[in-house]
Amino acid sequence: MQERDVTSLERELELAEANYHLLKENNVRAISVMGAVGSGKTSLIEKMITRLKPCATGIGTICADCAGDDDHQRFLACGVQSVSVNTEDNCCLDALSVKHALQSLSLETMDLLFIENVGNLICPPDFPVGAELEVIVISVSEGESVVRKHPKIFSQTDLVVVNKIDLAGAVNVSPQVIVGDYAQLNPHGKVVLADVFHNRGIDALLQALKIECTTGQW
Repeated sequence: MQERDVTSLERELELAEANYHLLKENNVRAISVMGAVGSGKTSLIEKMITRLKPCATGIGTICADCAGDDDHQRFLACGVQSVSVNTEDNCCLDALSVKHALQSLSLETMDLLFIENVGNLICPPDFPVGAELEVIVISVSEGESVVRKHPKIFSQTDLVVVNKIDLAGAVNVSPQVIVGDYAQLNPHGKVVLADVFHNRGIDALLQALKIECTTGQW
């Protein structure tokens, strides 16, 4: 590795650590949500927001896309704070972009922040953003070999959501194969099976993330 690459990595880690401490100082739990295009990241975050809104939880989002603000507008329609980040030619969010986005959020009124990355399973492992937890959302339509094909990101994440399990038969995929591959690669990680479209797995995910409703309404 060239010296400039080492310096760049060190800088990324420093910025990510600064983001992490800023969020901790403001008592904000930040969850990084990663996954391929079409895996269901945005829909999953929407469903979690809907579950948590009656719980008086201050929620915010940082929404990254190469261009446009479609997903950002969906989060705004949920009634939460949101910042749109266009990465343009960059394949994922970086800590500096998240730092700037945090400056546009009222952290003092927030308890929970979802950071939705660009649809990509390759780049994000090299660019930590300072989140407390990292979640990967994958769809059964990505195939049974998805974990084996992308070991780096799966070995680093805390939790995997296997989404669209209602389509498993149609695409001839066994979710349990994906679960088994992940368990072998990352025995400390957790897996939640979900069908976000039909509201299956949302509560299980919130429990796995240890996000509790303060009012006890769910």
